Amino acid sequence: MTEYCPPSDPLEILHDDHEIIVVNKPSGLLSVPGRGPHLADCLITRVQAVFPMALLVHRLDRDTSGVMVFAATPHAQRHLGLQFEKRHIKKTYLARVQGQVAEDSGTVNLPLIVDWPNRPKQMVCHETGKQAVTDWKVVKRSDGETRVRLSPQTGRSHQLRVHMLALGHPILGDPFYAPQTVVDHPRLMLHSQQLRLKHPDGGRTHQFTAPVPF
Repeated sequence: MTEYCPPSDPLEILHDDHEIIVVNKPSGLLSVPGRGPHLADCLITRVQAVFPMALLVHRLDRDTSGVMVFAATPHAQRHLGLQFEKRHIKKTYLARVQGQVAEDSGTVNLPLIVDWPNRPKQMVCHETGKQAVTDWKVVKRSDGETRVRLSPQTGRSHQLRVHMLALGHPILGDPFYAPQTVVDHPRLMLHSQQLRLKHPDGGRTHQFTAPVPF
């Protein structure tokens, strides 16, 4: 793991109301505090500085940017947590991957488990891994890389990163799974572009989008 140097970007609030707070997380910032004071700066701390009542609902990897939702009440936290658990929330990511992907779309269905000797890396394991499913679609092919839209059906740690690696097209700038690309890509080229959820007050469907920064 590289040294933790959290970005100083100001908090970008996409939406807030009496039940939910939606923000655009910058790449390089932890979602929650790590172990030790040097890992204390994180997104939820910054959100709670503005919205003291904010509660965690889900996480994004440190190196991933994009849409994250926080609950403003315990009711909203339970409501949203259940939506994530039942896979009712639709998540859409945009990634730039190494090489030209031959097919136009597909689904990766490979179970994942933590790679204990190399934590926090994950790996495919058909014996003891947990189910992990990702739908993908090519957006654009260019010289030496492909831009893909990723829609995870499950929410395993590093799922998109390991699934793209399994396809033979690791995400560019990934320090764990494509370290040779980090020099040319100063950040992980993975962005949570869109979240679609039912509002905890009334159940109306809302869609939140953060523009892709790469």
